[in-house]
Amino acid sequence: MINSMTGFANGSAEHGSKRLYLELRAVNHRYLDIQFKMPEDLRHLEGALREAVSARAARGKIECRIQLQHGTQPAARSLQLNKKLVSQLAKINNKIYRKHPDINRLGVADILAFPGVLAAPAEEAGDLDESVLRLINEVLESFNQARSREGAQLQQHLLQRLQQMEQILDALSGQFPQLLQQHMDKVSQRLREAVGNMDNDRLQQEFALFMQKADVDEEFSRLRTHIAEVRRIVNTQPKGSVGKRLDFLMQELNREANTLGSKAIAAECTQASVELKVLIEQMREQVQNIE
Repeated sequence: MINSMTGFANGSAEHGSKRLYLELRAVNHRYLDIQFKMPEDLRHLEGALREAVSARAARGKIECRIQLQHGTQPAARSLQLNKKLVSQLAKINNKIYRKHPDINRLGVADILAFPGVLAAPAEEAGDLDESVLRLINEVLESFNQARSREGAQLQQHLLQRLQQMEQILDALSGQFPQLLQQHMDKVSQRLREAVGNMDNDRLQQEFALFMQKADVDEEFSRLRTHIAEVRRIVNTQPKGSVGKRLDFLMQELNREANTLGSKAIAAECTQASVELKVLIEQMREQVQNIE
């Protein structure tokens, strides 16, 4: 099963009086590009988070957004006062005030706002990192399931177009001997009218050269080979970047369809070439979404 590069998933988890919210979204990109938006308190986890994402995704521009929200409980109930630090601040405040009476004393609000005076309870601060890493693994599971579902739709799209291409080739290859004979009869008649009684050996030589230019067996063979390879990749998902392989094969298919059109000896050949290129372009657009 192939995977789409685009996807979205989110999840949340409770951690004490706080709530973690994590969101993953991805769009098409040539390589793997992971960006994080998170509180600075969690920035030290970026390496571990990046490793977790890169283990599950090979290509795409992926944005990971993490939010840490306080619960609905009043802040005083979920915070602890660092009494030792408050005592130290009070002593320093008194010492400075004695030397500089013109300086205002620190108020209660000033002391509470000092870093470290109010802290989260120990039971909330201990395993926050583990909660974040556990949550991203849960969200990654949903994220890949979403990309897999979209990949299944892309797979059906490609398989349908491959089948239509084979039908076009089957129809044209069945008609081609008759179309070639009709074209040869027309050319032969025009040559005889133009040069009168042309020597048969010379006429055969001209036709031999014409047959070399009109031979499309090689194009038929290559088109079928490329179609079979695309189907194999789509159905088996070999290791490596599937999207890049398919993109290359779309180029090869388009090249052979163009060559087939350049050798057209009848309107049916030109029409078949156009129909093939339309189907190839439809596949190429969808291949850009494949990981």
